[in-house]
Amino acid sequence: MTEAIDRTHPANSAGITVISLETPTLGDRSYLVHDGEQAFVVDPQRDIDRVIALLERHRLRLTHVFESHIHNDYVTGGLALARRTGAAYLVNARDKVSFERTPIRDGEVVEIGARMRVTAIATPGHTFTHLSYTLTDAASNAQLAVFSGGSLLYGATGRPDLLGPDHTDDLVRAQHASAHKLAALLPDTAEVFPTHGFGSFCSATQSEASSSTIGQERQTNPVLIQDEETYVRELLAGLSAYPAYYAHMAPANTAGPAEPDLSTPTKADPAELRRRIDAGEWVVDLRTRTLFAAGHVPGSLNFGLDGAFATYLGWLIEWGTPLTLLGESAEDVAEAQRELVRIGIDRPAAHATGKPEDWVAGTGRRVAAFPIATFADLAQVRHHRDVTVLDVRRSDEFAASRIEGALNIPIHELPGRLSEIPSGEVWVHCAGGYRASVAASLLDAFGHPVVAIDDSFDNAKQTGLPLAGAEA
Repeated sequence: MTEAIDRTHPANSAGITVISLETPTLGDRSYLVHDGEQAFVVDPQRDIDRVIALLERHRLRLTHVFESHIHNDYVTGGLALARRTGAAYLVNARDKVSFERTPIRDGEVVEIGARMRVTAIATPGHTFTHLSYTLTDAASNAQLAVFSGGSLLYGATGRPDLLGPDHTDDLVRAQHASAHKLAALLPDTAEVFPTHGFGSFCSATQSEASSSTIGQERQTNPVLIQDEETYVRELLAGLSAYPAYYAHMAPANTAGPAEPDLSTPTKADPAELRRRIDAGEWVVDLRTRTLFAAGHVPGSLNFGLDGAFATYLGWLIEWGTPLTLLGESAEDVAEAQRELVRIGIDRPAAHATGKPEDWVAGTGRRVAAFPIATFADLAQVRHHRDVTVLDVRRSDEFAASRIEGALNIPIHELPGRLSEIPSGEVWVHCAGGYRASVAASLLDAFGHPVVAIDDSFDNAKQTGLPLAGAEA
């Protein structure tokens, strides 16, 4: 089982502990809070077995599961966790959901054990019905922490544009007000425990911080330093694209997601893999980009487990397309399944393990391959022949600094724009290599001669390649 339990916090009070369950591939955290006997959870991910294992390890009784908002970047495990444990499932009374829940409203206080008091605070901005939850120690009346969901993040806030452009202006202004509301309600010592902000596209900007307090945020977070108009202008100007699969998350969460099935999918032999590829299904190779480039099943796609696997796969795949997983081991396939159920891709059509030679045996097809290179290699090649340079970074990255003459098609737009790729040799790059490998596998599957640049874009400046853009 993938372990994502990383930090235990004493919550500034003896006897009350906060454990964060990290999901770094999606940039999110869930929280388990306990007094040694009773516990509550905030914003659990879909794979609730991680929480169950913690409860058993610490011999805790889960009494409440709190949802800060109807999430846009993952499928919640809240309902399934509450049903499995008998805990109350608390969701904003204003949210229209299709399941029984314990409705909670702004200002309501929930008593958990002798010490823990949780208060719901309306903090609209990421969504209209967003709630944050403050934690108070009843023994000392000290306000220990706030579980701020997608409201106040470390050095940032949750993005306000996920409900569509008609609501963005109202939400961004509400986000500013909500952050100031929390800062006014809580002491500087109160710890801040956000759900988003660790690489999640739900965060308006990113921070390297791994912990913070209200006092630290007062000093460093733009939302608490800037006036409303400055905050609104700068935040909106900095927003970039977010994954297409987000459109499916809120409907899944309001419907009430069931506990996921993580059992092993059926095994596919080489003939079945070939049939699935020829039928237009996705057969995804989970190995590293270096291994994939050296040899792979023709027509398969590379989304390595060593990068933001679920984010980019969920972003690029046409929703509902049958998906088969290829891994070196059963453990790799299981890890991929866990990542996928978090974004609502519940059951792969099939799987296979081993190596490329195993996956093409008896089909009459040979293992395919393509070269990998560096920016220095590209600089040398351009002295001798014309090649297409395809930059698959986001448009804002491209505008900041780019190779002169490069074609920019952001990775999430590439499946629908393959017809725009010129014939002939294509050298594809991103910022570090992961997106370039995904793109190279797409191009290779469609018959383009491709070279994947597996290099940091920072190195392009040292090679003599002509650069353009504001930061060139």
